[in-house]
Amino acid sequence: MTTIGFIGSGNIGGTLARLAVQHGYDVVVSNSRGPHTLVDLVEELGDRARAATADEAAEAGDFVVVSVPFHAVDQMPVEPLEGKVVVDTNNYYWERDGHVAAIDDEGLTSAEVLAAHLGSDRVVKAFNHIGSDDLGSQGVPAGTPDRRALAIAGSDDAKAVVSAFIDRIGYDVVDAGPLSEGWRYQRDLPAYGPRFDAAGLTEALAAATR
Repeated sequence: MTTIGFIGSGNIGGTLARLAVQHGYDVVVSNSRGPHTLVDLVEELGDRARAATADEAAEAGDFVVVSVPFHAVDQMPVEPLEGKVVVDTNNYYWERDGHVAAIDDEGLTSAEVLAAHLGSDRVVKAFNHIGSDDLGSQGVPAGTPDRRALAIAGSDDAKAVVSAFIDRIGYDVVDAGPLSEGWRYQRDLPAYGPRFDAAGLTEALAAATR
């Protein structure tokens, strides 16, 4: 059985952990405050879940979801994530995170900053353009008409792992290309927020301008 590690278990991370358990995955959840603060979440999730430190969640996961504020990216464990598919859900908000020149100048995306910190080419940007309430409630079986779609960007082998997970929890996938194209569904762009099926999301990604 696939185990997913979670570094960050707030709105998006916690929602994804719930969806993962509902669809047959085991999860190891963590946050910056320590496993003892996740007792209620683990009790809610049941026998398929346990709480751990960030390093332990990274070690345990067959793939790992990083769902922390952008300003905490440089605190992510490196060695335990080596070679693993890492799903980056965060967004860069300069008002919260402070200005980062490389992102402000559009030379890098926030996910590329994480990838550089990890020294990894297996980071996939996903789940950053949907709210946690919608994520937890809008998933439907494959083949359902007007199924909501979610965008991903990253390397092909890593995207295959994440696409399978996204489909299983109830969403279609639109491939935006390599990680550098993750800017197309960042804040204030057409794909960020609204509900689209695959065709509509493809159009929204194409309409994005820097």
